[in-house]
Amino acid sequence: MNLIDTHTHLYVNEFDKDKYEVVNNAIENGISKMVLPGINSSYIPAQIDLAEKFPAHCFLAFGLHPSDVKENFEEEIQVVREHLQSENAVAVGEIGIDLYWDKTYIEQQKTAFEKQILLAKEFNLPIIIHVREAFDEVSEIIDKLNDENLSGIFHSFTGTPEQADIIISFGGFKIGINGIVTFKNAGLDKVVKEIDLKHLVLETDSPYLSPVPKRGKRNESAHLIYIAEKIAEIKDISAEELANITNTNAKKIFGKL
Repeated sequence: MNLIDTHTHLYVNEFDKDKYEVVNNAIENGISKMVLPGINSSYIPAQIDLAEKFPAHCFLAFGLHPSDVKENFEEEIQVVREHLQSENAVAVGEIGIDLYWDKTYIEQQKTAFEKQILLAKEFNLPIIIHVREAFDEVSEIIDKLNDENLSGIFHSFTGTPEQADIIISFGGFKIGINGIVTFKNAGLDKVVKEIDLKHLVLETDSPYLSPVPKRGKRNESAHLIYIAEKIAEIKDISAEELANITNTNAKKIFGKL
């Protein structure tokens, strides 16, 4: 069985000592492709290093994470543009709005989000959306800019069935499900049960949100199997069938995988 991890940060500091081993371990455990979304410009060399070491398995996205939007966000977005021009990127991301920790830069976050959506359209790429405590704000911007040239993934979905319906109504978007679906009291399993599999993709968000039975430990792409098995259980299908459907969904979004 092969799986696609549509969102994993295997290049961050938590993997400094063993990142190549972690990637190899994922490959050996059937994670055939891994998408590495960006955070800010300081991480780009580490992202590129992994993609160069594992060109058949690690794929790059470039973007300014909403939590990293500060006064210099215009400069950061210019760096994103430069790498979209020079690197073989599969998406623009991770972009969006995060109002959980800090609302100081809310207007800058909105502007940065819109500018990076326009970059995605310019380069004919999907977007990877981070949304936390800001679903209405993100949806308003997507609704304003949405057309047949806009597609992507609402990453780390933890919303309601009604919010899932809104995402689906946009037409070109999939819903990213990660280890939270395995958390006993999260309630995401009940929501996932109501969403047709054709709308879902799998992700780990490594090194964060490690699924049960690895909860509390550093997450890595090899753990995607636990997420796949949980969703297969929820949907009452085999893990193999779940893998085939979600891989097809991922390839529809990331045309270069």
